Amino acid sequence: MVAPMSVMKRVTLIFRSKANKALDRMEDPRETLDYSYQTQLELLQKVRRGVADVATSRKRVELQINQLQQSSNKLDRQARDALAAGREDLAREALQRKSGVQSQLVDLNTQYTSLQGEEEKLTGASQRLDAKVQAFRTKKETIKATYTAAEAQTRINEAFTGISEEMGDVGMAIQRA
Repeated sequence: MVAPMSVMKRVTLIFRSKANKALDRMEDPRETLDYSYQTQLELLQKVRRGVADVATSRKRVELQINQLQQSSNKLDRQARDALAAGREDLAREALQRKSGVQSQLVDLNTQYTSLQGEEEKLTGASQRLDAKVQAFRTKKETIKATYTAAEAQTRINEAFTGISEEMGDVGMAIQRA
């Protein structure tokens, strides 16, 4: 007597094998390759978008640096003008504010350098990924062409087999006649 569990395993195995065979017949490797290529293009687009985002952030920091540099220069002029007018208290206040601006400039310059390095890394990665995607595209087209040719060869062989069988049947009919 067969154990119920082994029957279930067997039924499951049969079902899986039939489903796998049906899926194999439905699957076209050319479509799978095209899908893979499309996915790679989407990922490449995301990387490029990331590079653009980092470049935009770097540009914003650069603009902030320029604004703070102008502010620092203005505070420096105010301190000189205050000293020329004999107002040491205003000159001291302007120099204290300039010191705070200089501290912000140091932080922003560090951030700018970091963003610049990140942008260069991402640009390099994007270029390498682009080269890989283009190489995949070439390989994909070659594989698709090979598959199409093999498919055509199979159809031709099947047609020849059919013709050979038909000729054999004709030969037999002639002999009987």
